Amino acid sequence: MTVGAAPAAIEATARPAPPTRGVRRWRAQAVVARTVVGLLLAGYAMVSLYPFLWMVSAAFKTPQEVIAGGHLIPRDPTLSTLVDTWNRLHFFDYFVNSLQVTVATTLGVVVIYSAASYAFAALHFPGRTALYRLFVALLFVPGVVTLLPIVLLENRLAILGTHLGLVLPFVNGTAPFAVLLLTNAFRAVPTELRDSARVDGAGELRIFTRVYLPLARPALVTIALLTAIPTWNEYLLTRVSLNDPATYTLPIALQALKSSQVVQYNSLMAGALIVVIPVVILFLAAQRYFVNGLTGAIKG
Repeated sequence: MTVGAAPAAIEATARPAPPTRGVRRWRAQAVVARTVVGLLLAGYAMVSLYPFLWMVSAAFKTPQEVIAGGHLIPRDPTLSTLVDTWNRLHFFDYFVNSLQVTVATTLGVVVIYSAASYAFAALHFPGRTALYRLFVALLFVPGVVTLLPIVLLENRLAILGTHLGLVLPFVNGTAPFAVLLLTNAFRAVPTELRDSARVDGAGELRIFTRVYLPLARPALVTIALLTAIPTWNEYLLTRVSLNDPATYTLPIALQALKSSQVVQYNSLMAGALIVVIPVVILFLAAQRYFVNGLTGAIKG
């Protein structure tokens, strides 16, 4: 072999061998499978998204156009239905009530169960494991089972029909999942950081607020999101508990749109859109933290 032929021989040796027929067939099958799964997921997404799109479309239509149907995009879109629904039903008052209940519940859940989860993850005390397992076991208790006991207890405590009577059950009902997710998030924090902070003279409160909470931000945002959205949309307990129209929340206010003999579906959809818009904005704003928080919980 000549010297000039050596590089060519080395290049031919380093060149990867072409895939065999079996490998090519496996790659082709994988591409087909991914394509089929993608089409199925896209179809499912469209089916799931269509009711929401119809709601948005109907909110900008006239009653006659909604009844006529046949098309999704409004031919003559108008904001009058949204404005009329907001003003006629005093939705601002109900919006404030929903906001108060949701904010109070979310803050209560984040403050109480972040501290409890820190205790389960970092502290040692008698009965820690049994108590943690009890919290997790409550995930399997349906919420509707506790509805009647909650109403009877609140009636005895004289808080039935008040916003406090909504906040306390909402905070309590979120306990199992909040403790499970936040405890796993805190356990993922390296113990070296805790030991280093203790060597620097930090107490438990400072370690909790300065070390653990910042590192568990995705989990905290996830819990806040998973608390705020169900609380904002809650109907059953609010319907059973509240009897004064001045304390009604937005989901109950929607019921007034169906109280007449003739239901105006454009007004009903406009009211539903008013209820949904804050939830959509909140989710889009916290989506990145939400995904990271759930991923960390699953890994933990």
